Amino acid sequence: MTTVTTAPPATTPTPATTVTPSATEQHGAAVMRELGLDAEQLIAGIAPLDERFGHSVVEYVFGEIVGRPELDLRTRELATLAVLTAIGGCEAQLETHLRAAVHLGIPRSEIVALLTHVTAYAGIPRVMNALPVAKRVLLPADV
Repeated sequence: MTTVTTAPPATTPTPATTVTPSATEQHGAAVMRELGLDAEQLIAGIAPLDERFGHSVVEYVFGEIVGRPELDLRTRELATLAVLTAIGGCEAQLETHLRAAVHLGIPRSEIVALLTHVTAYAGIPRVMNALPVAKRVLLPADV
């Protein structure tokens, strides 16, 4: 039988490492800027839990996937809104991408039509969960 021992926790925190962004991560950050999103803010928000994960999101999601040339950003954002609504439980990401859609100039009427369309495929409960998020983003505070 093998005995596994673990080292006691360090008494001093390990200093943060500096991550040098790859060309793909830099491209991802540029794509995020086009969407009105802040890569550095995303990275900094995740860093206390995992120094590398935020960089991976920027690099892979935005640099490798969203940054591909075959679809324009407008089409990708509409697809993203549909998917996030359909799978549910992604309200924070849904809000981020609703704001990105607005930043790209996608009209409120088109976003609402998209959410309505998702009802036929994902069901009323999923869309009902997305609507309060859409209302927060798309309607003025006094409505």
